[in-house]
Amino acid sequence: MRWALVIFIILLLLLGAMPQLRRFGLGRLPGDLNFSILGRKIELPFMSTILLAVLALFFGKLLF
Repeated sequence: MRWALVIFIILLLLLGAMPQLRRFGLGRLPGDLNFSILGRKIELPFMSTILLAVLALFFGKLLF
């Protein structure tokens, strides 16, 4: 349970840094939804979130 909380916090930090991570292609992967409704841009980075979760899990297993 503790590791799930750690991974969740790391994901929140990474998703908060999403504008900077766009330079590396995150947020533009197949499966990420970007659209505009009434002039407001909505981004749903499903695939980027899954990729970041898998990477966080992988590094968590390696380190601990």
